[in-house]
This record gives sequence, structure tokens and C-alpha cells, in this order.
Amino acid sequence: MDIRERPRRLRRTEAMRRLVRETHLTPSNLVLPVFVREGATAPVPISSMPGVVQHTPDSLRAAVTEAAELGVGGVMIFGVPAQRDANGDAACAADSILADAVRWTKATTGDALPVIADLCLDEFTTHGHCGVLAPDGSVDNDATLAVYERMALTLADAGADVLGLSGMMDGQVGAVRDALDGAGHVDVTLLAYAAKYASAFYGPFREAVESQLTGDRKTYQQDPANAIEALREVRLDVAEGADLVMVKPALPYLDIVGRVADEVDVPVAAYVVSGEYAMIEAAAAAGMIERERAILEVLTSVRRAGAQIIATYWASEVARLLRTSGA
Repeated sequence: MDIRERPRRLRRTEAMRRLVRETHLTPSNLVLPVFVREGATAPVPISSMPGVVQHTPDSLRAAVTEAAELGVGGVMIFGVPAQRDANGDAACAADSILADAVRWTKATTGDALPVIADLCLDEFTTHGHCGVLAPDGSVDNDATLAVYERMALTLADAGADVLGLSGMMDGQVGAVRDALDGAGHVDVTLLAYAAKYASAFYGPFREAVESQLTGDRKTYQQDPANAIEALREVRLDVAEGADLVMVKPALPYLDIVGRVADEVDVPVAAYVVSGEYAMIEAAAAAGMIERERAILEVLTSVRRAGAQIIATYWASEVARLLRTSGA
């Protein structure tokens, strides 16, 4: 056979495959999302997310210490409050569960682990929406921005390194940037959830934060059918001062991750969300797939698509696997 080009030569051994590997996944690419429940005295398992819990202060400290020791890139904190109201007032309180969790984490890990605090109202409202409601029941964009500004100052004062702007309100990046800069918090980084889709894959997360959501979020999160709109959202957020941009969820939107990475010159993040996590865990538990291989394949695909930062509930586990394998 006159075959001059034989690509299989480069796949002959593991060492050869490693030599020519194009995409590398490292612990520093990964961000660990954690849930912290106000008043919890023991970690509370989340039934739809095997292996994930609502943390106590002590279990949070243990989790972030482990993540830092494994070289994980960062931790993303979500608070689960004991009390909610229509306007999410607890989100702006200096002693909110989220602000306290930020302080506990910073006191534990210092600057060894960047702390991303979720800046959104959905966990703190009785209706479960990401903003303040107008009299007609719609989310009032501009009234919500005023609350975001106050919440941003609370979290910055608590020591957050990064604020994750996940509410998908128009103008949220500019409003928060101005509020932070005006208060002297010029070094706080803004991660804009610039392309956050109205996805079916958020269900387990809503259990994790005990969401009170009524209705849906289709009027402010993106239509899954749209791609050009995502690029517009990203451009607007970067123009308003976003330091990082996020695509969420990751797997159904790898094309968007790639297009965003080509579009901007700031780091791109993607979130492998709760439903994606739950699907793989369920399939592995049923013996349908090889769990560790599937996890690594999924995260590598997100990295290959162009995300430099990947939020994943497997962050610490994968960091340990990578260390063990020498990858």
C-alpha cells in the first residue's frame, strides 16, 4: 500500500499521544462552585447532585483548603439564606450568609484561591427571580441594578476577589463597575455571565439553593436558538468593563464558547452546570458510561472549545486525578 501519510503513527503509544496533545487540562483551569447554607450544623447532601452538599462553615473551610492544596483555579460561592423576601434585602446585608462565606474562605486560604461571589438575587428572593419585580410581575431591570450595586459593595467589603454577575440584566456590568470604583474597590474583578441561556439544565441547582422560582427566566436569559445575540451581549459586557466573560451552560453551547473566544481578548469561562453534572453521574451510576473517562472528556471538550476557565463541581476530584496521572 502506497500510504505516505499515516496519522496513526502519532497515536501509537500513550507517550506519543501525550507528546502531540493539542489541548491540556490543568487544575488551574478549574473553578469549584460551593453552596453554603445558613444555620447548617452538618453538611446537607443534595439529592439530585450526588457528592455535592450544602456546606457548614467548617465543611466549607475543609473544601476550600483542599481545593487550594490541589491547585484548583478558584472557588465560586453561592449562599443559601434562612430568610427571603420580595426584594432580596438579605443579599445586601453585611452579615449575609454569602458575605460571611466569602470572609470564612478568605480567612482560610488567603490569596491562594481566588474567591468568586455570586452576585444575583435569585437565592434571596421569595419569587426566585434574579431581580426585583415590577407591579405587573416582570423583572424590573433598572430597579434591580440599584440592588446589585449595594450587593456588590457588601461582597467587595467582605473580601471577594471576583464578582460573578449572573443576573443577565442590561447594563449590570457598567452599574456594578461604577459602584465599585466609586467606593475605592478598583481591584475587584468582574466576571460577566455574558451569554447565560434559559436552559433546562439548571434544575438540580435550584434544589441546591432551595430556589423559590415561579414561572421562568426567558425574558432575561438568552433564547437557546440564538448565537449572534450572544456575541452582542458579550461585546456589551466587555465594553462596560467586564474582566472575564462566561458562557452558561457549557455542553449544549460549545459552539458559543468557541465563537466568544474568537470574539474577545479577555479570558473566557464556561460553566458545566448542575444538570450536566447530574446526567453524567446518573449514567455512570447505572453502568452506562465510564465515569472518570466521561468527566475528563467533557471538561477537555470545554477547554478545547476555547474556555480558559471551567466551573465544575468535579474541580477538586479532577485536580486530584490530574495530579495522580501526571497529566
